[in-house]
Amino acid sequence: MISFIAGMDPSQLGMWLTFAVILVALVMYTLERLTFELTSLGVICVLLVFFHFVPVVDAGGNNILTPTRLLAGFANPALLTVIALLVMGEGLARTGVLVAGAQMFFRYGRGHAALATGLAFVAVLVVSGFMNNTPVVVIFIPIMQALATRLGQSPSRLMMPLSFAAILGGMTTLIGSSTNLLVSGMLIELGSEGFSFFQFAVPGAVLALVGVVYVIFICPRLLPERALLTNTIAGGGRQFMAEVAVTEGSKFHGMQPRGGFFPDLKDMTVRLILHEGESVIPPFDDNFRLSDGDIIVVAATRAALTGALKGEPEQFHPELDQDWERFEGEDGSQRWQVGNQVLAEAMVTPASRLVGQTLNQIGFRYQYHCVVLGIQRRSQMIRARVTDIRLEPGDVLLMQGRESDVEALRGNQDILLVEWTAAEMPAVHHARSTLVIFAAVIASAAFGIVPIEIATLVGAGAMLATGVLNIRQAARAIDRTIVMMIAAALALGSALQATGGAEFLAGLLLSAVGDASPAVILSAFFLLVAVLANIISTKATAVLFTPIAVGLANGLALPIEPFAVAVVFAANCSFASPVGYQTNLLVMAPGNYRFIDFVRVGSPLLIIVWLTFSLVAPWYYGLI
Repeated sequence: MISFIAGMDPSQLGMWLTFAVILVALVMYTLERLTFELTSLGVICVLLVFFHFVPVVDAGGNNILTPTRLLAGFANPALLTVIALLVMGEGLARTGVLVAGAQMFFRYGRGHAALATGLAFVAVLVVSGFMNNTPVVVIFIPIMQALATRLGQSPSRLMMPLSFAAILGGMTTLIGSSTNLLVSGMLIELGSEGFSFFQFAVPGAVLALVGVVYVIFICPRLLPERALLTNTIAGGGRQFMAEVAVTEGSKFHGMQPRGGFFPDLKDMTVRLILHEGESVIPPFDDNFRLSDGDIIVVAATRAALTGALKGEPEQFHPELDQDWERFEGEDGSQRWQVGNQVLAEAMVTPASRLVGQTLNQIGFRYQYHCVVLGIQRRSQMIRARVTDIRLEPGDVLLMQGRESDVEALRGNQDILLVEWTAAEMPAVHHARSTLVIFAAVIASAAFGIVPIEIATLVGAGAMLATGVLNIRQAARAIDRTIVMMIAAALALGSALQATGGAEFLAGLLLSAVGDASPAVILSAFFLLVAVLANIISTKATAVLFTPIAVGLANGLALPIEPFAVAVVFAANCSFASPVGYQTNLLVMAPGNYRFIDFVRVGSPLLIIVWLTFSLVAPWYYGLI
C-alpha cells in the first residue's frame, strides 16, 4: 500500500486527499459534532499543510496550490459581495423599509387574511430576488405569525412556505442568493465568464412561478397544525396601554369605526378617545371620525406597538416636540431621534418612589431620558391617558431611549430593568436614504454601470457613512459561519481543479450516462446536485460542483452556461432538509417543525422544480 502511494503522481495523491477531505467535511457538516466554523477551519488547515509538503507543480515547477491560492477565498469578490449584501440587508431591516413594503401588500388584501397571505408570499418571492433572502425571512416571520393569528391557524402552516418562497425568489437574479454569487465567482476563477445580473432570470422566473403555486396552494395543506411554541421575550401576549396622536396626514386621520369599533387598527383595541376635550369610550358611533389633535388610548402587545412604530413613530410620541427640546443634542436633533434607539421593559418596584405618581409628575422623560410608550398592569385595564396613570408596584413600563440611557437604569432602585427585553428600534428616519442607496446599488449592477462587487461594497460603505448602521451593527450582520464555509469550499474547489479531481468526476458522470442526450445528462446532473444540496450546505455544493459542471460541459463539447445554471438552481433546491439552507433553520422554531416535516413537504417541491427545469432548460438553451 505504501509503495502504491509512493509511486503516485503528486497531483493524483492530492486528488485523492481532496476527495477524502470533502467526504470527511460532508460527514462533519451533516453530523454537526463540531461547529461549522471549526470544521471549515480544519479543512483549510489540512489543505495548507498537505500541499505545502506535497506540492502540485506546473510545467515550470511552481507549486499551483500555494497558501495564497488556498486562502484566496477570504478575499474572493463573491464572498465580499455576500458580506456587503448582508450589511445592506441589515440596513434595510433596521430602518423598517421591508416592513413598510409588506404592510402595503396587506392593505391590498382589504382585511382578507388569506389574500394577504398569498400577497405576502409573492412579496417575499419578489424581494428575495434583489437582496439576500435571510433577512427577508427574519422580517417576515412576525408578519406571518400575525397573519396566522387572524386566520385562526397555527404558524406551522405558514413558516415553511415562507422559507420556500424566499429560496425560490433567490433563483431569479445574481444577488438573490449567496449561492448564485459563489457559482459566478468560481466560473471566473476557472477562466470562464461570470453571470450578469439577469442572465438566468427567465428560466429562474419560470421555476419560481411554478414553485410558488405549490407553496401557496398545496404546501400549507400538507403541514401539520401544531401549537405555537412559547412566546418570545420581546413581545409575549401581554397588553400595554399606549396612546396614539392623530395628526393631519397620518393614516389615523379621518378613520371611522365600523360596528362600534376600529377594525383598521390591526392588533390594537381602542379603550378611549380624547376628542375635542371630551372622553369617548367604545362602542363608537359609526358616524364618528378621527380628526387632528385626537388622542387614541389603545391596548396592544409589544409586537403590535413595535410594528406600528416602524410605520409612523412620531404618532406614538404625543407632545414630545414641545417639551423635549431642552434635551436637544448639539446638532439640534432630539434625544429620541439620535443614537442607537432601543425598546426595553422596566418594572416599578414595591418600594419605588414613583408609586402613586403619574409620568408627568415624575418628569420621567427628563429624569431618565427615556419615553414611556406603554404601561402594562396585570390586575386591570385602565381607561386613561398614559401620562395620567398613577403608577403602582408591579407595573411594567415599555420604554424607548438611547441604548446608553437604558443601560444607565441598571441598579436603579425605583424601576427594575427587565433583563433580555432590550431590542433595537428601527431607524425609520434613515428609511428614505437606505432605500435610495439600495435602489442605486441594484440599478448600477443591473444595467452594468459598475460590477456587482463594486456596487455592493460602495452601497455598504454608504450606509455606514450616512449613519444607517454603525460599525458594530454592520459587523453583527456578517455571519462568520458563512465566511468560513465559503472560504473552505473555495479552497476545496481550487484543489479539485488543480489536481484534476473535477475532470475525473466529470468523466465518471459521462461514463455513467453513456450515450444519453445532452438534455438527459443536464437533467440527471441537476438531480444529483439538488439531492446533495439537502445533505450538505448549498454553498459547499455549489462551489464543489461548479468545476465539475465546467468539466462536464467541456467533455460533451457543449456551452458551459446551461450546466453552470443547473448548479445555481439545483444547489438552491434545499427544500427537503432543514440543514441545507439557513432560512429553513430560521423557521424551524417558529413553526415548531421536525426534520421529517421538511422531507415530507419539501421533497415534492424539489421534484416539481427538477421536472420543470428538465423541460424548460434544454429548450431555452437549445439542447434539443
